[in-house]
This record gives sequence, structure tokens and C-alpha cells, in this order.
Amino acid sequence: MKASVCSIGARRSVVVARSNSSYSHVLTRRFHQEGSFGYRKAREVTVPDYTPAQLQNRTDNAPLLRYVDSMRTHGHRAARIDPLDLMQRDDVAALDPTRYGLTDSDKEYNVNGIIWTAPVGTQSDAAQMWKLRDIVQYLRSVYVGRIAYEYMHSPSKTERLWFSNLLESEDPARQTPADLRKRMHELLARSETFDQFLQVKFPNLKRYGLEGGESMLPALDELFRVSSQAGIQHIILAMPHRGRLNLLTDLLQYSPTALFHKIKGGSEFPETFDVSGDVISHLVSSPELRYDDALNPVKVSLLPNPSHLEAVNPVALGKTRAKQYALLKTSPEDCMLGDRVMCVQLHGDASFTGQGVVMETLGLSNLPHFTSGGSVHIVVNNNIGYTTPASEARSSLYCSDIGKMIHAPVLHVNGDYPEDVARAVDTAFKYRNYFRKDVIIDLIVYRRWGHNELDEPAFTQPLMYRQIRARKSVPQLYEDRLVDEGLISREEATSLRTSYKAQLDEKLSQVAEFTPEVSLSQGRWKDTVWPAGESALWDPETGLDAHSLKAIGRASVTVPEGFQIHPRLQRHVKHRLQSLEAGTGLDWATAEAMAFGSLMQEGCDVRISGQDVGRGTFSQRHAMLVDQESEKVVIPLNGELGAQGKLELANSSLSEFAVLGFEYGVSWETPGLLPIWEAQFGDFFNGAQIIIDTFIASAETKWLKQSGIVLLLPHGLDGAGPEHSSSRLERWLQLTNDRYDDADGERANVNMGVVFPTTPAQYFHLLRRQMKRNFRKPLIVAAPKGLLRLPAAMSPLSELEPGTKFQPVLDDQVVTKTNVERVVFLSGKLYYDLVRQRQDLAKDRVALVRLEELSPFPFAELRGVLSAYPGAKDFVWVQEEPRNQGAYGHVAPRVEHVLRSMGYTGRLGYRGRKEDSVPAPGVGKTYRVQQEAVLKSAFA
Repeated sequence: MKASVCSIGARRSVVVARSNSSYSHVLTRRFHQEGSFGYRKAREVTVPDYTPAQLQNRTDNAPLLRYVDSMRTHGHRAARIDPLDLMQRDDVAALDPTRYGLTDSDKEYNVNGIIWTAPVGTQSDAAQMWKLRDIVQYLRSVYVGRIAYEYMHSPSKTERLWFSNLLESEDPARQTPADLRKRMHELLARSETFDQFLQVKFPNLKRYGLEGGESMLPALDELFRVSSQAGIQHIILAMPHRGRLNLLTDLLQYSPTALFHKIKGGSEFPETFDVSGDVISHLVSSPELRYDDALNPVKVSLLPNPSHLEAVNPVALGKTRAKQYALLKTSPEDCMLGDRVMCVQLHGDASFTGQGVVMETLGLSNLPHFTSGGSVHIVVNNNIGYTTPASEARSSLYCSDIGKMIHAPVLHVNGDYPEDVARAVDTAFKYRNYFRKDVIIDLIVYRRWGHNELDEPAFTQPLMYRQIRARKSVPQLYEDRLVDEGLISREEATSLRTSYKAQLDEKLSQVAEFTPEVSLSQGRWKDTVWPAGESALWDPETGLDAHSLKAIGRASVTVPEGFQIHPRLQRHVKHRLQSLEAGTGLDWATAEAMAFGSLMQEGCDVRISGQDVGRGTFSQRHAMLVDQESEKVVIPLNGELGAQGKLELANSSLSEFAVLGFEYGVSWETPGLLPIWEAQFGDFFNGAQIIIDTFIASAETKWLKQSGIVLLLPHGLDGAGPEHSSSRLERWLQLTNDRYDDADGERANVNMGVVFPTTPAQYFHLLRRQMKRNFRKPLIVAAPKGLLRLPAAMSPLSELEPGTKFQPVLDDQVVTKTNVERVVFLSGKLYYDLVRQRQDLAKDRVALVRLEELSPFPFAELRGVLSAYPGAKDFVWVQEEPRNQGAYGHVAPRVEHVLRSMGYTGRLGYRGRKEDSVPAPGVGKTYRVQQEAVLKSAFA
């Protein structure tokens, strides 16, 4: 297996020679924490350096060298890349050879080492004499044509040399094979026919057609072709709405009948599923495409996405990485990420510039725990946003300039010329496949209609649309070109369009008999079930025997001999070992380590990402240890357990949107992996609210997509001020589809769980339950801060042993139940404050009942607990959050439903802070006064 992976990885479309005089392309950089599982540096490659003779020639002909480098650097500014010719193209003085003293067109120059006339590794020291006029003409044919290149901004000498060699050693006048040209014509003609068909049959449909940008299809077809020939077996594709229906029906084998069924108001899913579905511009397909000269078909998986442009990008990146996850566990280091799987992202020009998630996702592209081997980005550039022109949509020259933050090369190409588009794609893929880094294709096209087909763009863009409406379409222009050259006849072209229209008519006629089908449990998901089905296991046993738990706990703090941990961590290790030996006093980090280790022993992988997750925000986890002398990293659970599963601790960039989206993409791909995103503080999640709203909370309902993502959101008022106090429980609970009562007696298929555990044992069982279920649901954990080391909040080992599991409701184990007159309901760390307050006030007739699971609401469990309090006549909810925040708004009607079903006719009382616009005050004295009042009110 390992050998086959390596052999695939070794197939390169471009071979770069090595030599002892080569220089690495990687800048001097400190790689910290190298060696932990999943850590992969960017691929290091080299090209031969200049020979002494070439270096001397570069010195002797320095003016010529300056001119050539100026062509490489500034040629794009004069290139003919705008099909509408509206882009301002000033005379570029840097491209004038006379500025460098080069005035004699007949003078000959030795270009060896200055212009690359042969592939890398094949040059000799022999002089290569060219006349100046030939040099100028050749360089302009390469750099000032219908493809413009930006690569000289790269700090990597290797990458600059690679590009110069590739571009200058190829014949710029080379012809595209006839069969590929016919294929391009077919795609273009079918796309135009499809859009025209929809316009006639569904004139009021917002279809976001591809008209004006049809070259996107030959671009993707070429990318799929060359990637499959290079050994890529799976492409994860993310794209916005424009042109999606064309791509689905033309390339991705989506049934036109299914599409027409959806357009007419039908569902994309069978009626047996109680789901909402989504709009037509979010439909998906995952076909296997076969291309000549490829050993295997390439599977292209188009991901579902929301209408929030660019939000799907990090999801696609995470899914791509996860699909290659097995390579991280089984492959030798020379088998690189990206050998088999590739991420392709399509963008709009306005959104690529305007949406911050683009920057955040690009920032992940080369990070050791997030790289997936390089993405190919294609910007379908209309030079206009909704109605906003480029001049008002961005501050940069090109929409692609954001990619320069990671030094990504950019290829601008004129969409009027499909063959040049395909050539640009081929070059971009060669770069990605060799360097395993991101590359950007700026496909400059136009939008024949407005933002949608019902819009009038001339309201705001009269000159642009006067020109658009006066010109032939891209498919028609290319068709005329092929007819003039004799490659196809006019009759063949007409027949192709007529035949395809007839096919569409036939597919439309079949809508009445169409029944959608869906297959959920495929591939890695074959052992999962639909959570609303009868076979769904919601409440599995999660306890383990004490011997195994102790062994895992000891392994979690065992390091190799001679490994020097920080002196202050000796206390951490000592406490863990002592608590394991005694079977009491297990803290949160110990319980977590035992949950991770036990899942790993059962074959599950665990990945936890976020900022500083290796040690934990509150310096509590220390699952990753760093040698104080060498900075070598060890993850004890990986080294000591010998488990099949692995623990990946992915310390992330300071991003929430992209990182959470990435982890969510991981969860889509691998149900056998426990994916966790930990926020530094609970309110940090709001930087990723789009991922939460449009993916985590709704993907199952919209797209039948399950996810086991876990969010750890440290929560609790502790005087820290308005921020970092609250994980905004009210927002999470409002996002759930949790029912208000259980009158039907059936288990609710809630979209996500929201929990507020108060003991390490409860947390242990939650993590294990997440993987022991035979389906996947997102889990939102209001995680502890002050409870991490609170002695009263620690658990005995017995609460993790066989027969134990997560308890949605924790009853009061102290009071005499028959004497209780008031039952206080609450969640979270406030419980421990109330216990102390009850002792101080001697209020033994007040019971404290903890709701550990807020969604799905534990109706039955709460009834069971309340049945033990026959004398209780007063019921209140206590929380430290303001009344308009926290869990109160969610639990109040549900608790009252339970109370009514048990004969209680009163209302649930509220005790806590009054309404506020912030989660907590920023003045310490005010916080303490308010907190004391909350505690006293529970017993007043």
C-alpha cells in the first residue's frame, strides 16, 4: 500500500532536475513543534543554480537582464487579457528596451542564463546568440499576450526560475490538438444552448447562468483532465452560484430531469426525509470522470454551499485534508499531501476581494496541520459585483492580489479564447502539482445579464452593457473560428445544438414521472445511520473499566527517557498520577485525555484545533509536551498507547471563520474521527457565525449532511468583563430546532446538541458518546474555565466505569428530598457557587437540579428527577447571565411544560441579572455586587 502511494506521488507532469549547486525555495524559517502527528512542512524542491558561465554572462549583459526581468515583472500590465477592452492598459515604460540602453535591433546578445530556451537541466554553457528584435518579439509573445503572468513577486528564487524556464522554453505558438478543440466547442455550445433553453422554458427563473463566462467549462474540463493524468483521483470542488447549473449538467453528470423537477417546485430528496432542501444554485453532484491516458477515473465532488459567498472555501480545504488523512498515518514522509486529492475553488471577482474568509483560508494553505497539498483557484472575473464596478469594489489593481499574501502565482487569461484558458490551466496545474502550493487563475470574462436574469444591469453600467450586447457570445466566436479553419462545419455545429436542445426537451417531459433518490451511507459513512431512523443509537454505554482508564491516564503523561519537560509541569504530572492511583480527584484534562485515549484504542482518530490547543488556553491540557532544550515535541498518547487511532493537535492561526470551517469540512469527510474546535474563549465563535448558521446548524436539514463536530466554548462570568465571559448560549439554543414539548412521545431529531457539563465525568462521557453513536450530530459544549482545577468539580474514577454514561439532568444528592420546598434549576459552574451559598445560609429545603443537556431538552429525565420532590411548591430558574441571555429563554417554556404535565399550575420563577446589552459588566466592583445578588436570590 505504501509503495503504491509513493508511485502515484512520483508521477509529475514537470520534472525539475536537482544538482549539488541547487538552492531550496523555502525561506529561512523556524519550524516549531515539528514531529507531532499530522505536522507536514511545505514540500522543499530545488532547481539548478546558474553556472559560472551564465553568471558571468548575466554580468556582461546586465542591461539585457534588466529588460528581460522587467518583461517578466511588468508584462501583465500590457497583456490583452480583457475581452471587453475596458480595463485600462497604459503604455508600460518598463517594457521599452531603449530605457535600458538597448537601441540596436540588429545587435546580437548571448541570452544563455538570461532567457531560458530549453527545459530546466538541459542547458549548456554554449553561447546562444539572438538579435535584439527577436528577443523583444519572443518575450512579448510569452508575456504580453492573452495570458498574463504574475510570479516575480515570489520571494522564492526557485519558483521564479521554474516559471521562467517553463514559460520561455515552451513554444508560445503551439497548437491545441484538434480533439481537444472540438471538446471545447462542444462544452461551450452545450452551455449556451442550456442557458437559452432555461430562458425560454423558465423565463422568470433566477438561474445565474454562465453566459459571458462559458470558458469556465473548458477551464475545469482541462483541469480535470490533466490532474487525472497526473494521478489525482479525487477533486473537492467549491464554487458559488454563477454557472453552477451549467457545470452540473454539462460536466458533472447531474440529471437535467432532476434539475427541472427542482425548478418546478419538487424536492431534491425523497419525501421520506423530513428536510427543507435548498435552492437550485446549491445543488451538488459527485461523478467519476474518465479521461484518456489516465490510469484511474477522477471523482469530482462538488460541495453544497450557502449563499454566503466564499464561506465554503475552508470547508472544502478541510474535507480535502481529511480525505488524505490516512496518508498521514501510513505513508512515509516522501509521500506528500496532494498526491491523490486536490482542492479546487471557484470564486467571483468581487467576493474574492471583499470577503475576509478568503484571506483567512489562504492563510491556512501552507500551515503544517492544515495544508492539503495546494489548491487551484479559478476566479471567474466579471469585472463587476452585484452592480458595483471593480473600481469601487477593491483597492487593488487585480481582484487576485489578495493571493500575493501567500506569494501565490497568478495567471490572468482572456476568457474570449478558450484555448488560452486551457493553456493557463495546464500551467497552473503543473505549478501546483510540483510545488504543492496554491495557484490562482484570473479568468477574465463578462456577465451578459445582470446579477440574475431578471435584473437590468444598464441602470448602472450603460457603457459596459452597450458593448456586451453588441458582441457575439464566446461560444459563437469560437465556433466561427473553428468553422473558418475547417475543423468543423456549420452544419455540424448547428446539429450539435439542435440535438442537445432535443435532449433537454425530452428530459423536461420526464419530470412528471421523476422520483428523487439519495444514498446516504456510502464510503466511510457506510456504518452510520440516519439519526431520525429507528436504528439510531442515541444513548450508548460509554463507561470503561478502571484498569484501562488508569493505563490511559498514565500514558498521557509519560515521556521518552531524557525528555525534559518544563519544571512547572512536574506538578501537573504528579497530580494526574496521584488522582489515578487514588481513583478520586480526576480533573477535566485527565478525563479528556482518558476519553481521547480510549477512543484511539477503539480505532477512532481525534483532531483538536484552535489557538494553543496543545497546552490549552488555561494551561490545563498539556497533551503536547515540548522538550525544554531541543524544542522537540511529543504527544504522549500517540507514543505510549500504541493505538490504531491518532491524536492530532493542530495549533491554528488566529482565525475563527476559516479554522472552524476547515474542521467542519474534516467532519464531513471522516465519521471515524472526532473533530474538535476549541475557542480561546466562548465568545470567539462569533467570528465564525456564518459557518455556524449556514453549515453547523442547518446542513442536515438542507443537504442531509451529518457532522460530528464538537465546539468547546469556555463559558462563565468571572469578572473578566463584557468579552470572554459568555459563549452566548442564547444564540446556540435559538439555532436549535428543539421542540417545546414532548407530547408526541417520540424522540426529537434535534439538529445539534448544546450541553453545559459541570463535572469531568460528564465531559468524558460526552466525548465518548459523540463517537459511540451510530450517527453524527454537532455538539456545542459550554466548556469550563474556573472549574478546570476546582477541587469540588473533580470526579471519582467510579463515575467513568462500566454502567455509567452522560446524565442529561443531575439531581441534588445532598438534600432530603421529602423536605424540599423549592427546586432551583440551573446549568453550569454557578452550581458550585450556589452550593457554598446554601451552606452559608443553611437553606436545606432548597434543591439544586442541574440541566446538563439543554438541547435536546431532557423532558423525561427531568420528570423522573422532579417526581422525587412531592413537597416542592416553588420552582425557579437561576442563571448568572442577564435575563435576555443565557439558557432562560430556551428552558422556561419547556420546564413549565414538564411542571404542567405533573400538575403544577404556577409559572417558573426567574432569578438572575436583569436584561443587559452586554454579557457582563467591565467594572469589577459592579460584577461582585451583581454576582452576590444572584446567589442570594436563589434562596430568597
